[in-house]
Amino acid sequence: MAGGEETFDVVIVGSGGGGLVAALAAHAAGLKPVILEKQRFVGGSTGMSGGMLWIPDNPLMKADGIKDSYQDGLDYLQAVIGEPDEPSSAARRDAFLVNGPRMISFLQEQGLRLYRCAGYPDYYDNYPGGSAAGRSVEGIPWDGRQLGEWRPRVITGLGRGVGLAVTTNEIHTLYSFTHTLSSFLVTARVVLRTYRSRLRGRDLFTNGMSFTGQLTKILLDRGVPIWLNTAVGELVADGGRVVGVRAEHNGAPMLIRGRRGVLLAAGGYEHNAEMRLKYTAATQPSDGRWSWGNPGNTGEVLAAAIALGAKTEYMDEAIWILAPRREMAGSTLTIARNYPHAIFVNDHGKRFVNESNSYVEVGRAMYANDGAPCWLVFDDAYRRSVPWLNTMPRLREIARAIPGRIPRQWLADGWIKQAGTLEDLARLTDLDPQALADTVRRFNAGAAAGADPDFGRGVSEYNRHLGDPGHKPNPALGPVADPPFCAVRIYPADVGTMGGVICDQHARVLDEQNEPIPGLYAAGNMAASVFGRTYPGAGASVANTTVFGYIAALHMAASGREAAQP
Repeated sequence: MAGGEETFDVVIVGSGGGGLVAALAAHAAGLKPVILEKQRFVGGSTGMSGGMLWIPDNPLMKADGIKDSYQDGLDYLQAVIGEPDEPSSAARRDAFLVNGPRMISFLQEQGLRLYRCAGYPDYYDNYPGGSAAGRSVEGIPWDGRQLGEWRPRVITGLGRGVGLAVTTNEIHTLYSFTHTLSSFLVTARVVLRTYRSRLRGRDLFTNGMSFTGQLTKILLDRGVPIWLNTAVGELVADGGRVVGVRAEHNGAPMLIRGRRGVLLAAGGYEHNAEMRLKYTAATQPSDGRWSWGNPGNTGEVLAAAIALGAKTEYMDEAIWILAPRREMAGSTLTIARNYPHAIFVNDHGKRFVNESNSYVEVGRAMYANDGAPCWLVFDDAYRRSVPWLNTMPRLREIARAIPGRIPRQWLADGWIKQAGTLEDLARLTDLDPQALADTVRRFNAGAAAGADPDFGRGVSEYNRHLGDPGHKPNPALGPVADPPFCAVRIYPADVGTMGGVICDQHARVLDEQNEPIPGLYAAGNMAASVFGRTYPGAGASVANTTVFGYIAALHMAASGREAAQP
């Protein structure tokens, strides 16, 4: 082969959370890892995300005296996911629950600074084993200047779009900053943190940027190579064992060998329209046109593993989110489904889901309604209660952040339909007027008393947590009764696919005979999720990739020690 050749102990494809944690664990075990990232930024989907990690019985919970256990976590996974299958086997669930807390302790020991997301409930906290106190952790607001020349090489994350140094655990309170003293104080803390840091010349990373930025700094300090602009095109096998990859590094072809193995942590295929249509046509057809996922997730590394004989599952699934058109991204419309005085209806004018439940569950329900976008219908009480901005308020924008001010252009352009009656709104949206009126009437009858007999909205602590803290008797429920009424299209978007190769409890990729492919490991959205077709809590996908990246590195280290035994 023309071009260069390098040899390491562990070759890691992808620089998201799974790749970064695997590299750190491999280095700590005495191995020589390399991270290959095809984009010019480090961090992958993890860096773009909220950056939470959902880890049952984690050490930060223990430090705060929050009761949890392995058994509670196992009971919860059983209740939420159901019976084990190949990707979500009993052995993989066990591996996740055992190694998750160990990984958090390891990362803290290595210098990663995390805090517990107090009060952020599991998505199904009312199920057996669920936790209303929450099992999620995330990185602290962290000064990105510590990265030096690598600071602009960390992929842009959630907080950058918001315009404030806000953690994921804080962000939902910003929409209700005029509703309760607690929300106001949280918002004031965020704004003061942001402007104080700017006055001091600091560049605070939050959310996924904090998590990946901190890990990048630790790895660079330890001399672990991170090769950006390195696109992997082929897996190299010798005698049935994967021994490396062929890649282009800064435009030059290279053979990069891995003595202990190759870990695929390169994300999913949300931006590969051909793959998505191939694998989703029968159930949840999507070509990825609405995806908000990492632009680098185009599936060629997953395709290479499949070509090598890897078995796959859940290829029709994604981490669905519910979003308006992109011009409205970041506005109140992204949280309206959780608030009183708003509902989702399908093209028949009927509700079809508990709007406040997990975004993955609601997205799947939307696809069950012929895959069409749905309508968000809300009344003037909702309009008056929230700030209407594409970004959160900066100091010079506080006046614009006063609740109730819908951008006039959105109404003029018809992005938001508005009418004095529900019947007139139905005609503007091509809905059946009688069906919409009946739906709203039925919903209002229960919502006035804080109940939803049809779908149970507002029953769980998770539903209430993301609702309006100033609304009584139920933060998630309020009648749609005050004219004028509005409607806006909501699309079944996603932040990544969640199907891929099937792995065992050691993160080894399995072939069609359910045998490990020697030398090949996978983590994250490259692999079929340990959580099946569900999403149990905030940060589940980041937890999935980091824990199995950690497990893969430990297994490669242990395999080498065993091979060295006489």
